[in-house]
Amino acid sequence: MKTMTCKQLGGACDKVFKAESFDEMAELSRAHGMAMFQEGDAAHMAVIQEMMVLMNQPDEMAKWLETKKAEFAALADD
Repeated sequence: MKTMTCKQLGGACDKVFKAESFDEMAELSRAHGMAMFQEGDAAHMAVIQEMMVLMNQPDEMAKWLETKKAEFAALADD
């Protein structure tokens, strides 16, 4: 089990996520982002806009994703 925050995953807050795999971590982050979007949270809305721009640049998105996967892999288990 590893721990990352919303900010570590490119988000806007210090909410803590715990997961066994990067894919599980990414899903927790995505669900949180969607909830914050539905609530209209301004800080998260800004980050979501940035991610939408990044998603339109496949090479940059792939680099970002690889960086986050490497950060997850480098974490010590809880």
